[in-house]
Amino acid sequence: MHPQDSPSNRPTPVSADTREANQRQDHFGSREAIWLFGYGSLIWKADFAYRARRPALIEGYARRFWQGSHDHRGTPEAPGRVATLIHQPGSRCLGMAYLIGPEVLAPLDLREKNGYLRERVTLHFLDNDLADNDQPDVDDPLDDDGLTTARTAEGLVYIAGDANPAYLGDASDDSIAEQIAHAHGPSGPNSDYLLHLADALHAMGGEDDHVFGLATALRRRMRQAATHPATTD
Repeated sequence: MHPQDSPSNRPTPVSADTREANQRQDHFGSREAIWLFGYGSLIWKADFAYRARRPALIEGYARRFWQGSHDHRGTPEAPGRVATLIHQPGSRCLGMAYLIGPEVLAPLDLREKNGYLRERVTLHFLDNDLADNDQPDVDDPLDDDGLTTARTAEGLVYIAGDANPAYLGDASDDSIAEQIAHAHGPSGPNSDYLLHLADALHAMGGEDDHVFGLATALRRRMRQAATHPATTD
């Protein structure tokens, strides 16, 4: 039995806002573009401008639905669960990398403000050619730096660690699926977040036992709810 199976076992955070901490960092320096690694909703919902996109993975990390969502996929009273990363030697995490300019970081910091901090990471690109059939402009100075054709690159990733007040931690698949099934926030149902991520990873040919196990548990629960709807007197 996991001690954190119920979201009510953890207090609702007063604030997990990380914008100020992230904005104190200078990850661009003199560069005009840098890679951002997305491993959750950023894979399938890139609502920001980017210059190129490539499938990639990072090593030594595993994706986990251990972060509470009080502002997108849940509320302070009923938080949802969304993905974060944990350090796990030998693991690989598949995602999507986006080449962005510095003007994109402020809206990203807002999007990821509920406990996520920027970290540097090495990206390993998986495409043989540019993603989306994009072809580089030979006159583009970015191509002179090899940013759109390199096999590896330093990039940024947003990670919510276990010290942030919105962190929920481990729980059984059934418990997490139950919480996700009930959570709904300004960005929509928590269930959409999980199922879209699972579908995106399947489409990329990825393996993720944690995400796929949660998606199976959630779909099973949804089928049961449809077969045996709740009744009221």
